[in-house]
Amino acid sequence: MITWDEVDRLIDNLLPQFRREFTAMVMITRGGIVPGGMLAEAMNITHILTAAVDFPAQSNNRPSSLREWPEFIQFPAEDKLRGRPTIIVDDVWGSGRTITAVKNRVSAAGGFPETCVMHFNPYRNLLGSVRPDYYAAITDAFIIYPWEIDRGLDKMILGEEPI
Repeated sequence: MITWDEVDRLIDNLLPQFRREFTAMVMITRGGIVPGGMLAEAMNITHILTAAVDFPAQSNNRPSSLREWPEFIQFPAEDKLRGRPTIIVDDVWGSGRTITAVKNRVSAAGGFPETCVMHFNPYRNLLGSVRPDYYAAITDAFIIYPWEIDRGLDKMILGEEPI
């Protein structure tokens, strides 16, 4: 588990790495929403889009195959990406399949995509020497971000008594 202070440090580590100015951002749901929002604010990006991707093998509890094609549940229209330097944000690069599928689709739409994650796990990477363009840290750990901690009325505390 990492803390919000650690998330702030990761964002601070990413910001000086960017080699260009981006005019659009695609946040991959759900993991890329929080770091994407933080980066968009810091980088003054207002053209913010989302992509939702599903790999059938992952969702049906079957063994994963590199031959599986992703299903894009949600994806921006091509005219929102065409001609734009676009940063694609997710929380972690594990296998690399999701963010690479999004990058390829942004490129096919005429955008100029680069990838960005908070954590890169080279030990789970299924794409050989392909890596994220930007990453804040390398890890082999399973990361739990502060926004992934179970939420709900039974977890909220008012004063000192749980609700």
